[in-house]
Amino acid sequence: MLRVRATRERKLSRGGARAVKRGSPPGHHRVPAARPRAARGGGAGLSRDPALPGSPGPAMLRLLAAGCLLPAGPASCSRAWLPRPPGPASGRGLLSRQGRAAAGSAGGGGGGGGQVPALKTPKGTRDHSPVHVVLRDRLLAAVVACFKRHGAAAIDTPVLELREMLIGRYGEGAKLIYELQDQGGELLALRYDLTVPFARYLAMNKITNMKRYHVAKVYRRDNPATTRGRYREFYQCDFDIAGQFDPMIPDAECLKIVHEILSDLQLGDFLIRVNHRQILNGVFAVCGIPESKFITTCSTVDKLDKMPWEEVRSEMVGEKGLSPEAADRIGEYVQLHGGLDLIERLLQDPKLSQNKLAKEGLGDMKLLFEYLSLFGITGKVSFDLSLARGLDYYTGVIYEAVLLQQENDHVEEPVSVGSVAGGGRYDGLVGMFDPKGRKVPCVGVSIGIERIFSILEQRVEASGEKVRTTETQVLVATPHKHLIAARLKLISELWDAGIKAEMLYKKDPKLLKQLQYCEDTGIPLAAIVGEQELTDGVVKLRDVATREEVDIPREKLVNEIRRRLEP
Repeated sequence: MLRVRATRERKLSRGGARAVKRGSPPGHHRVPAARPRAARGGGAGLSRDPALPGSPGPAMLRLLAAGCLLPAGPASCSRAWLPRPPGPASGRGLLSRQGRAAAGSAGGGGGGGGQVPALKTPKGTRDHSPVHVVLRDRLLAAVVACFKRHGAAAIDTPVLELREMLIGRYGEGAKLIYELQDQGGELLALRYDLTVPFARYLAMNKITNMKRYHVAKVYRRDNPATTRGRYREFYQCDFDIAGQFDPMIPDAECLKIVHEILSDLQLGDFLIRVNHRQILNGVFAVCGIPESKFITTCSTVDKLDKMPWEEVRSEMVGEKGLSPEAADRIGEYVQLHGGLDLIERLLQDPKLSQNKLAKEGLGDMKLLFEYLSLFGITGKVSFDLSLARGLDYYTGVIYEAVLLQQENDHVEEPVSVGSVAGGGRYDGLVGMFDPKGRKVPCVGVSIGIERIFSILEQRVEASGEKVRTTETQVLVATPHKHLIAARLKLISELWDAGIKAEMLYKKDPKLLKQLQYCEDTGIPLAAIVGEQELTDGVVKLRDVATREEVDIPREKLVNEIRRRLEP
């Protein structure tokens, strides 16, 4: 019996060898079929080692090592061994011609038969090149510097939130929330903004007084408009003041911050539109709108910056169920905009002056404009009754900054990016998360970094500005061969001294190539060490821009580099 089995295994081994000699690619060898027979352990098929039921014999092991066979999975006490399926590129193998064609189609010609994924980022997202990252970091640094100037501390929160924390906080925006499948008993969602997580953070940690900033990515399943800086994954930069304070002082500071950032970035002319939720609700009340429709009507009014009044009115009547008369009465108010004079006029309005909500809101707005006048920024602020901001959690002052005109001599047509900042007061949001319903009044602003970045990016591309993507200060170079040890020793000294240094990864690079690398990447200095410099104990320090070279004693090199790089 053992002799018969050994003979059968030798034939099997020779058959596999013949397949290799005929040129079949690895993993596609023809394996002679063995006659099925009963075997202890429940397995059936090719020959197995008699010492262990269900295990492969020596010939089988050789084929496994060659990649010809795959285990078919557990089968009670044994494993069955099956031929490895050929890849789609194979001209020979166990698949039929039609099967090979189907596999090739599904696999896209890739190795191993796996489908090649499309080389693109998901809709509404993008990669950032080193140049983009440098520009974005500059922008973020300017914004964060302003936040710190006003005394804010940084926090961070998870990108994932419990679904119940987000649902019901954003009005019609809730349909844009990225919800995830059940994750081990938790229903989760990607954060939609940074405001709701901040309110949850305050309630969870029982914080009643805080001034914070937060820079992080948020996610919205929106229709992306990448040319206008609208993405599904994007950065938000938030500044918020939480706590019980006298009216309109923190609100005025938030508007001052928006004014400072947009002025410092020199984006062109801008306007900060302000309104008050209590004024809007008062307008809806005196126009005969039931309170149950305040939020949905608010969302429709918020579209006035993108749609003409006729279309907004049509949506109010056709989709929101308002009467034409009520929509017309709303239109008389929401198309008004101005300054302190408009506030005074509305305070005398026979209908609004009799509504408690409107009267309180107009009082807040009057006080706010007085503070903004002291800050000297009322010339950039407009009281605009069409501003609604459709998020459910706003309770008081709301505001939004828009660019009026893109001042760029290099671009013929203005770049339209819409709103670049927005925010408002949300006094009830923290109480929604607190078990005892304790409220913490809050007001804040979010800077639309992605939309601002799209403007700066187009400016740089149009001007042809060369942006440095590294901070290397010195390139360590050698002019002769066999000086790799000298370069490594010198660059180690510079690194240990805190100098940002590089060298080319070749043993004997040509000096011209090393200096060209400095010019291409913007490295300002080159530290050159040759045989003569090693003998004299000096380093030749070259100014890449002027090409001036000076011998510096080795022990004084670090101080000389620092002196030259001082701003």
